[in-house]
Amino acid sequence: MIIVGLSIALMVVSVLMIMLVLLHKGKGGGLSDLFGGGVTSSLGGSSVVQRNLDRLTIATGLVWIVGIVALGLLILRQG
Repeated sequence: MIIVGLSIALMVVSVLMIMLVLLHKGKGGGLSDLFGGGVTSSLGGSSVVQRNLDRLTIATGLVWIVGIVALGLLILRQG
């Protein structure tokens, strides 16, 4: 039961991770411009929206990695 729940949660986190990566600004701009990411500072740094998007993507990636490891350990323990 735990393995099924963790697998479903991992699928949801995977879809979220894909969406977050697609929101990032590429070389020619990205979807983050739709949410105010086009407003940059005069110092050439990234905007607040872009920095927060980076943090959210990193946090989601860490949750994804921990979920993969936990699911692998549960499957090994069961078999």
